[in-house]
Amino acid sequence: MEPNLISMAPEGLDDPARDRLIDANLDRAREGLRVLEDWARFGLDRRDLVVRTKDMRQRLGRLHRDAYKFARHTATDPAAGLGHPDQAERRSPSAVVGANAGRVQEALRVLEEFGRSSDPHLAEEAAALRYLLYDVEVDLLQACRLAATGGEGRRELLARCRLYLVTSPVPDLEGVVAAALGAGVRLVQYRAKEAAGLDDLQKLSQARALRQLCAAHGALFLVNDRIDIALAVEADGVHLGQGDLPPALARQLLGPDRLIGRSTHALAQLQQAVSEGCDYVGVGPVHATPTKPGREPVGLDYVRQAAAASPIPFFAIGGVEASNLAAVRAAGADRVAVVRAITEAVDPGAAAAALLAALEAPPL
Repeated sequence: MEPNLISMAPEGLDDPARDRLIDANLDRAREGLRVLEDWARFGLDRRDLVVRTKDMRQRLGRLHRDAYKFARHTATDPAAGLGHPDQAERRSPSAVVGANAGRVQEALRVLEEFGRSSDPHLAEEAAALRYLLYDVEVDLLQACRLAATGGEGRRELLARCRLYLVTSPVPDLEGVVAAALGAGVRLVQYRAKEAAGLDDLQKLSQARALRQLCAAHGALFLVNDRIDIALAVEADGVHLGQGDLPPALARQLLGPDRLIGRSTHALAQLQQAVSEGCDYVGVGPVHATPTKPGREPVGLDYVRQAAAASPIPFFAIGGVEASNLAAVRAAGADRVAVVRAITEAVDPGAAAAALLAALEAPPL
C-alpha cells in the first residue's frame, strides 16, 4: 500500500499563503546563490568558492518541494516586477556580491522563521546555511579585492600539482627538499612533530629555509598544524589534521588567499572539508605507515570513493611509493603525497623524478 502523503506532510503544509511565501524565498535564495556561484566561477576563477556556493544552492534545491511550487501564482503577487533605484548603482562586482549575499541571507531568515511549524527540516537547513553564508560572503568580497589587485595564483598552481612532498626529520632536510624541487616537485609541506625533538626556534628556522627554497623554485610551501609558523614565514598555507584547529578559524587567521588542506580518513570527513572551504584534502592512509603509527589504513576503497565524489583536489597518502603507485592511480588518484618515498631515498631527486614521470604517464 502506498503511504498516505497527506498524513506524512508537515503540519500546515497545505496553507497556500505560507507555501507561496516559502516558494518565493526558496526561489530568491537559490537565484542569489547562483549569482554568487557564477561570479566565483567566471569572474574569480575560484573553484573552492564555486563548490561552496553550489553546495548551498543544491541543498536548498533538494528542499524545494513540489507543493511549494504548485502554490506559486505570480499574476496575483502585488510585488512582482518591483525594482529599486539602488539596483542601478551596483556597478562593481563587490556591490553585486554584497547585494546578492544580503538577498540570500534575508530569504534564509524568512525560511527559518516560517518553516519552523510547517517544515522543521527546511527551517534547520536555512539557519545552518545562513551562518555558512556569512563566511562565504567575506571570502567572496576578499576574493574580489584580490582579483582587482592581481591575486597570487596559489590555487591555480595547486591544481597543477601531482606530487606532494611532506617532510620528515631527516639529516640534511634542506638538501633533500632542494633535490626534490630540482626534479620538479612544486608542493612541499613542512611537518615537524614533537617527536622530532626540535624547539620552536629550530622549527621556525627550518621552515624559513624551506620557504626560501620553495620560493626560488616557484613551488608552494605549506606548514603542518602550526598556523603561527606559517604566518611568520609567509607560507602559502597550512595543512590541518582532524584534531587541529577548525578550517573556519584557520581561514580567519590566514586570510582568503592562502591554502588550507585537511587530512581525511572517510568520505564524511572529505565532505565536511569541502563544506568548510578547504582547498584540498589528503585521502588515507592508503597503507600502514610508520609516519602515522597506530592509524589503521583505509585501503584503496576510500581512494575510489574520493575519486568519484571529491570536487576539490585530493592527494592519496600513506605508504605510497613507486612499487604501489600504479594501483593507487588505478583506483582513481591523479595526485599523491609522499614522505619516505623521497625523504628516505638514496637519491631523493631521482626518486622524485621517477614518481613525477609515473604520475604523468597514462594510467595502465
